Amino acid sequence: MQIGGRNRGARREHETSHAIASRRRPRLVTALCLLAIAPGLSGASAAATTPPRYDAAIIDRSADDVPGYPWRWPVHGRHDVVAPFRASAHDYAAGHRGMDIAVQSDAEVHSPAAGVVAFRGTVVDRPLITIDHGGGYVTTLEPVVSERDPGDVIAAGDVVGTAAAGGHAVRGTLHVGVRVEGRYVNPRGLFGAVPRAVLLPCCSQ
Repeated sequence: MQIGGRNRGARREHETSHAIASRRRPRLVTALCLLAIAPGLSGASAAATTPPRYDAAIIDRSADDVPGYPWRWPVHGRHDVVAPFRASAHDYAAGHRGMDIAVQSDAEVHSPAAGVVAFRGTVVDRPLITIDHGGGYVTTLEPVVSERDPGDVIAAGDVVGTAAAGGHAVRGTLHVGVRVEGRYVNPRGLFGAVPRAVLLPCCSQ
């Protein structure tokens, strides 16, 4: 009787352990599955919440696709870039959606490429002019006082106004902003290759 009791006790203990293991197994499988797919879920979440970045280069275009490439500088003389383009993380993030070039007060401002005047007027606190060059390329020059009217057809190099003051651009600079199919890009590459730096001797012999 004692031996039989021990056998029955051992059998019940085995059955109990098996039942507990069976209940735990689905939880273990579920946990392993979650661990396996967690990286994908976190990656998808990050992709969904990470804002798009503006490309600082001309987007998927070759020079042959740019209307009138290379473009003409909108002012004569030196073409000193005072403030370069800085890409923004998203539409409302800080950045510099164009480049500011040095310009003398009341200097003539020229269209960098052929196009049609899309807008001329004052926005907030600065006068500006916007030119549609076709192919998705649109240029905004500011601050510029102009007598051109929307719809005017202009050639590359035509005078479109005179440099003024106002807006975020520091006095004595002209802001050149370019959008390609609605996205701001770095306009510097549209004006030809960046000149090579020339090393000068540091000391006289």
